[in-house]
Amino acid sequence: LYLVGLTDEFRRAVAWVETSLSLSSVPEISFFETCIRALGGLLAAWDLSGEEVLLRRADELGGRMMELAFQTASGVPYNNIVLGEGLVRAEVANTLAQVGTLQLEYRYLARVTGKEEYATAVERIVKDLGMIQPENGLFPFQLDVHMGKVKLAVNGIVTFGANGDSFYEYLLKAWLQGGRKEEYLRYMYDKAVDGMHELLVHTSTPSGLTYIAEMKIPGNIIDHKMDHLVCFMGATLALGAYTHPAGLESEKAQRDLKTAKALTYTCYQMYARTKTGLSPELIRFTPELPNLDYRYTADISYYILRPETVESFFVLYQLTGDNVYRDWGWEIFQSIVAHCITDGGFGAYKNIERVGDIPEDRMESFFVAETLKYLYLLFDDDAGEKLDLLNKHVLTTEAHPLTMLDDIDVKRSNLQIGRNR
Repeated sequence: LYLVGLTDEFRRAVAWVETSLSLSSVPEISFFETCIRALGGLLAAWDLSGEEVLLRRADELGGRMMELAFQTASGVPYNNIVLGEGLVRAEVANTLAQVGTLQLEYRYLARVTGKEEYATAVERIVKDLGMIQPENGLFPFQLDVHMGKVKLAVNGIVTFGANGDSFYEYLLKAWLQGGRKEEYLRYMYDKAVDGMHELLVHTSTPSGLTYIAEMKIPGNIIDHKMDHLVCFMGATLALGAYTHPAGLESEKAQRDLKTAKALTYTCYQMYARTKTGLSPELIRFTPELPNLDYRYTADISYYILRPETVESFFVLYQLTGDNVYRDWGWEIFQSIVAHCITDGGFGAYKNIERVGDIPEDRMESFFVAETLKYLYLLFDDDAGEKLDLLNKHVLTTEAHPLTMLDDIDVKRSNLQIGRNR
């Protein structure tokens, strides 16, 4: 609301946060999802507006979640918690995404409140994982937490899609957030990207579409499947190339930028080749069929308003200035409006190969937080002034913009949180 200039609506939202946001009546929640969606949203809204109540409520939410989730010997948090009742599920978080997508939000919260315990807890997780990063840099998304220690699953799946995706994203972005000084983060990211190029990056026939496959371990068995979620890597690889310690013109930076552009083109094709212009949830490439790039079955032919492709359009447009990303974004926006609009918003679409279906009565929060935001910013000529992706801002995995830690005005963090409680 603030970014797009809807001032009155933003004021009403702030008033709701102050008077109606209650933590006591919240049912069981995912720590990970609540961190990236709710906590990140509150922090970014405060970062942009300076409305003190937003930071105060963010501190309340972040503190309560951490108090419950981190009651573990391993330092790996519980994921399912009940805020009002102070309860946790016995199972700790056990995927890369769940444990490795907390860092941007909690490091920021630590800096602006002065509560370093927030940062210490989430940084410990990544440092522990860094100690056991495989030689090829690629983690199976399943983690084994036993006897107070974190281990990698012996039998698992390496993926840049569901359950693994944002862990790799946050390695790079936490390094940027911290002023490019924490070398272990960039090392872990680069090692993973090297392994990805060596083992997971493939091209299809006959069209030569670049994609990132999955891999089963042990045995490094390639599964030529790619989730729509993987399309975030176009943005991440481009951002990593433009901030590469060896410079943009270095061999690896150019490799990463080339892959970013090629992957994003593949993701555009996932929309352009369907009857509705909407993408399926995932596709399976078919190297065994030289005249067919990929296919998908009816059970995954749905579109739930995902943002990852337009995220890469926005980042690549900001970094390269190539108008093709605006052209592709406009096509996708028109398709969303044509097939997903409802009387009360937008809805998921059940079958992207069937024109004329009624959208579902379901709209994920990421559609507004990410998909629409990225599309708006893609066509906003002032977006580069609002968000400086290389020097001043880092976008969380839910597209919440946060000022990089070294640029935060320390005086702004003195919002007298205690006095306002």
